[in-house]
Amino acid sequence: MEKWKDLLLRKLSCEKDLQTAYRLVLNFFNNQGFEYCAFAAYLGSPDKHTSKVNLNNYPYGWDRLYEQNGYASNDPLVAHCNQSPLPILWDETVFAQTPKLWRELNRQGLKYGWTQAVHDDQGAQCSLFSLARTHCPIDIEEHYANLGYAIFASQKLHALASKKLSDAVAVKQNYHLSPREIEVLRWSAEGKTASEVGRILCLSERTVNFHVCSCMRKLNVSNKISAVAKAAQIHVI
Repeated sequence: MEKWKDLLLRKLSCEKDLQTAYRLVLNFFNNQGFEYCAFAAYLGSPDKHTSKVNLNNYPYGWDRLYEQNGYASNDPLVAHCNQSPLPILWDETVFAQTPKLWRELNRQGLKYGWTQAVHDDQGAQCSLFSLARTHCPIDIEEHYANLGYAIFASQKLHALASKKLSDAVAVKQNYHLSPREIEVLRWSAEGKTASEVGRILCLSERTVNFHVCSCMRKLNVSNKISAVAKAAQIHVI
């Protein structure tokens, strides 16, 4: 093994911070000829998750486009990874039933790549790890030359993400926000005023403000903006 690979992988194996570990992985695979690296971890399934971690250097706007179009519900990569830890190479035949998604990937430069999954023993958490680039198809020889590194990297990121998601769930449970309070915060995060939230949820403005104050008290913050920020931080919204 080349010395730089050995040093970087040793550093990755000792890393405790998820963001730093991701940057090490990104640097490693950039040097292996991959422009893009993505890691996503979910409690639940990717299309019906309760909490998630999402780290990637995909082109600006891709994450929003993917969410807005609901691609997770029919993404063949997600469907494969829900069922199998084996890697899947991207090509047109894989996306035969979702040509729009394939066109969008190509338009963004996410043309050649592969995805693999990591599943925990209980089946509650799934992680997806992807490598991609704009040019040069990935042949079998290159794929297998990098597969061991990818498995090691994805399992390390999965372990760190698992801890982060578990901690976030524990924090979330400690605050005991009601479903209605969460709804109010979610619409507030969209920039809606109390009056607008009231119309959306068929509540009076006074009731909306009551829920906001209740959220502030439970989250131990002093204003609505801080309540929204903290709710996002602990993955309530």
